[in-house]
Amino acid sequence: ITDFGSTGYGGPCPPSGEHRYYFRAYALDDMLNLDSVTTRSLLDRFMKGHIIADAELMGKYSR
Repeated sequence: ITDFGSTGYGGPCPPSGEHRYYFRAYALDDMLNLDSVTTRSLLDRFMKGHIIADAELMGKYSR
């Protein structure tokens, strides 16, 4: 779920200057049964106790 409030990738389209984008991936020990209207707070609650690893990637983009 993105900051735009939707699933999928919205892509960078910032105003002028350099901006940072953070991507976080999680490895879970179970499959989550989610639908397209699941909120970020609900996702966090469902993942609690099931995260076995996570990683973050930060990229810079400028126009």
